[in-house]
Amino acid sequence: MTDARKIVTKNRKATHEYHIEERVEAGLALRGTEVKALRHGKANLQEAFCALEGGEMKLLRCHIAPYEFGNRQNHDPLRPRTLLMHRREIDRFAKLSQQKGYTIIPLSIYFKGGRAKVEIGLAKGKKLYDKRQDIAERETKRRMDRLSKVR
Repeated sequence: MTDARKIVTKNRKATHEYHIEERVEAGLALRGTEVKALRHGKANLQEAFCALEGGEMKLLRCHIAPYEFGNRQNHDPLRPRTLLMHRREIDRFAKLSQQKGYTIIPLSIYFKGGRAKVEIGLAKGKKLYDKRQDIAERETKRRMDRLSKVR
């Protein structure tokens, strides 16, 4: 079996706004029309985050657009979705996210072996000077690459 991933959407702002400390792959409990909408790439993670609710890890504020060919049983675009994780992973992430400044955010949604997966990360918010430092490093790397191509 190959490890081919078909990426549906990425949270591009995540690495700009947060330091990602740890990453974990989790399954996603979806309804039929949600899977079809994801296969068409109709998802948005910009405002999404993960939280512990009733002993389960939930993906909140993730917008999956209604399936365009769906009927009246189409899904609610912003409904909370359950993440499929082992109990020890849920407990560990919940404990780590209780520390000051940490949150759990989704980084990407993709299909792996025909199943919808979400990559979540334990993240700590960046300060403004951290963001500036990252931008400066990126710019210097770009300049160095440009100079090496010229020579």
